[in-house]
Amino acid sequence: PDLVIKKILRSSLSDLICKGVKPKYYFISASGNSKSFSDKNLKKISNSLSIEQKRFDIELSGGDTVYSNTNSFTCCVVGFSNKIVKRHNSIMGDDIYITGHLGDSFIGLQILKKKILIPKLLKKYFISKFYMPSINLKMVDFLQKFANTSIDISDGLLVDLNKMIKQQKHGFLIKLDKIQISNRLKNFLTRNKRFKIENTIFNGDDYEIIFTSHKKNRSLISRYSKNNNLKIQRIGRI
Repeated sequence: PDLVIKKILRSSLSDLICKGVKPKYYFISASGNSKSFSDKNLKKISNSLSIEQKRFDIELSGGDTVYSNTNSFTCCVVGFSNKIVKRHNSIMGDDIYITGHLGDSFIGLQILKKKILIPKLLKKYFISKFYMPSINLKMVDFLQKFANTSIDISDGLLVDLNKMIKQQKHGFLIKLDKIQISNRLKNFLTRNKRFKIENTIFNGDDYEIIFTSHKKNRSLISRYSKNNNLKIQRIGRI
């Protein structure tokens, strides 16, 4: 439960951060029974929330609990911004960027489903990427400065990219060889030929960010991301 609650909270935070909104308050509701909400599990959940609150500078502001034999959590996050980066606001010729690395979370899910057997250290890494996606508060200011449009990657790179621009009837070109993956995923794919890179990085649950920006911003984005230790990749264009 300590990892599940982190996944739920981080995926909710991602919805705001990817729009240039700084999260501040969150509300969480849960359903379960005495077994799922044992003292041990409640302590794990409480400790996880405490860690996440400090990491992301957010406050628990309310919620509810309901008795049920079905376990569930619902999370709502509230934040503030002077400028919200909207969907459907790309410009023809915009560069397409992504943050971080894609595909690690997908491998983590396959491990949890017992479809892959790998060494313990690698197993721990990929599972942590599934439960604890990399959410970076620095992206709030970055997106406000440079992004024309943006969305987080929950359903998969191509699916979410389509959602981001579909109302504009724009197309896009993605250069697969421009998409850098983590060294651990690279090593995994080298040793497991049945997994192809295109089948690994397009499956979602990454909670990285796709955004577009005018090509005149290329050098500014490169310099800003380097100075602020942000992993940004240019992978195509509108």
